[in-house]
Amino acid sequence: HWSKALMSDKEFIEHRHPTRGKDSTREAAIKAFSDANEESGFGRRTMIRNSLFAAIVASIIPGVTLFRGLAPHSTPDDPTAGDPVVLLKHTMWEEGARLVRDPDGTPIRAADVTLGSAFHVIPEELATLSHSDGYLEEKAKAIVLMMRLRPEQLIEAEDRKDWSYDGIVAYSKVCTHVGCPVALYEQQTHHLLCPCHQSQFDVTDHAKVIFGPAARPLPQLPITVDDEGYLIARSDFTEPVGPSFWERH
Repeated sequence: HWSKALMSDKEFIEHRHPTRGKDSTREAAIKAFSDANEESGFGRRTMIRNSLFAAIVASIIPGVTLFRGLAPHSTPDDPTAGDPVVLLKHTMWEEGARLVRDPDGTPIRAADVTLGSAFHVIPEELATLSHSDGYLEEKAKAIVLMMRLRPEQLIEAEDRKDWSYDGIVAYSKVCTHVGCPVALYEQQTHHLLCPCHQSQFDVTDHAKVIFGPAARPLPQLPITVDDEGYLIARSDFTEPVGPSFWERH
């Protein structure tokens, strides 16, 4: 309102008089700076070069301090303990683990999953963990979003034809950009959306990235059903979950 109604839209030019000082004043100022420069030594190339080297070395210290605590430190008994790829490569999912609702731990029958529905699921064993036993840490890696589509809507690669069951698919809920929870499912477009940086994944095509900064698809959890009709995992994820900025092997 201020710019449209109150502030004038006319252009004004302010004429200024020359601001150059007297030659004697300019010479005195230059001499004062020159004397101070020689006395301090800041004008020497060696001083400048050494200062730059010191600044570069010092700039590394904050990064080491901030990021050294993101993962446990390696030990002689476990040299890979500090490797984030190793930490994120394995979760509590394993062959035969039942998919249960988060957070009540109710097992899920395939027959109860309707078209267009979406479930937040965790492995059955995880639902029995306490917070002191690392419940939150394990859940952050193993949390999965499960949806049901018509089987003919799924584009299945040859090596993943048995990873879904009757149109039911399950993908890691951890965004591959910076690890935010992907929790928004569009039933009409079959897209998963990350609310943090707007990455979008196509559920019909192995959760591949169709928009946003995410660098790779969401890891898929291979699933099937047991003899009682409950959904179970065929195995753990076949690739590390979470952000893609870690070096992956």
